[in-house]
Amino acid sequence: MPFTQRLIVALVLATATAAFAAPTGTAQQAAGTAQCANRETPPPPVDTSEQPAPGQKAPTPLEVPEKPVGGDRLGECGLILPPNSAQPPSGITAATWLLADMDSGAVLAAYDPHGRQRPASIMKVLLAMVVAKELRGDLVVTASAEDTQQECTCIGLRDGGQYTVRQLLHGLLLTSGNDVAHTLARQLGGVPNALRKMNAMAKELGALDTRAVTPSGLDGPGTSTSAYDVALIFRGAMKYEEFAQAIKLQQSQFPGRNGGTIMLQNDNRLLTSYQGALGGKTGFTDDSQHTYVGAAERNGRRLVVVLLRGQQTPTRIDAQAAKLLDYGFAMGPGGVGKLVDGAPQPKPNVVPTQQNTDAGDEAAVDAKTGRPTPTAFGTVGLPITAAAGLGLLAGLVLFVRNKRAKAARARRQAQQQAAQGF
Repeated sequence: MPFTQRLIVALVLATATAAFAAPTGTAQQAAGTAQCANRETPPPPVDTSEQPAPGQKAPTPLEVPEKPVGGDRLGECGLILPPNSAQPPSGITAATWLLADMDSGAVLAAYDPHGRQRPASIMKVLLAMVVAKELRGDLVVTASAEDTQQECTCIGLRDGGQYTVRQLLHGLLLTSGNDVAHTLARQLGGVPNALRKMNAMAKELGALDTRAVTPSGLDGPGTSTSAYDVALIFRGAMKYEEFAQAIKLQQSQFPGRNGGTIMLQNDNRLLTSYQGALGGKTGFTDDSQHTYVGAAERNGRRLVVVLLRGQQTPTRIDAQAAKLLDYGFAMGPGGVGKLVDGAPQPKPNVVPTQQNTDAGDEAAVDAKTGRPTPTAFGTVGLPITAAAGLGLLAGLVLFVRNKRAKAARARRQAQQQAAQGF
């Protein structure tokens, strides 16, 4: 058999081997992510808020990193404590929670920290962070009729009313105005652009469980976050002076709808009831239940606490946060993981598809199981297959060139013979 033909046969066999060798490993990786109930998606919704619009498909779940962001132990689903630690306080109703040191980044204790849940209004922290990064506090913004028609909680913006970005941030963070969230999103270039910026910020921070689908945190198709991510986002937001000053205000004057001013009251009760409170944000929807993020400082030590999918009985969610903060301040400096500092994204365990939405890139998902669909090539098989394909192409090119060269030599010999009279 000629050399070029042997080369082509070898390359075809290599391509076939690469194409079929990878799915087993990919399937095992995907199966490993299913060990925790909410590793890929929040619990099923209880209302219709997450139904896609007519003619649209529901976004596929966010990819699950191969290794848990922040450390291997943070991939556990249950209670995660350092060795020989006291048990956390009783009465914590949250489905997932986390305690961390804001300065060192040490995660002190957690419960299912990467379990995916819905954020509700604590998503406004991410919006406020983008606003603090991109917009001046004294910039004047004019509200529109569309802003005033958002699903409330609302402050009561006036169509054509003018407000500074700083005033709007106070309305966003103190009283959780959804009308304000829409106004700020418009100022960031419109809602789709604001969501792209919010999701880009989350990825930059390493918050890979998070997808913003509304600027206000209202539920929508594909919404997702985790206790770990919320702690990352809040810690990042506190580095912006405009945010840190706003989140700790107990009250703030705001332009009234019919002239004059109104007084905004902060709905975070820990500001007045917890020693050293630095600020926080509450949230609630029927699907998310009660959510909370907040921080406090004692003896030069700053802690952040996050609770997702909690209940208000027998103890209010902010009082549960206070109990966890007390527990955290009594703990030593060790931890079970770390809040990353804008770390590079870990490699996903599935191959991304071409599908894309305003909320970000997504991966293929099995329609029945809701889990990532193993591809024909797998994560490792795809580069091998690509290399083999290039080799195959090169072999074919060599074969064609060789064949053409032989034909050209035969034509030249025939022409020479004809010229010599043979």
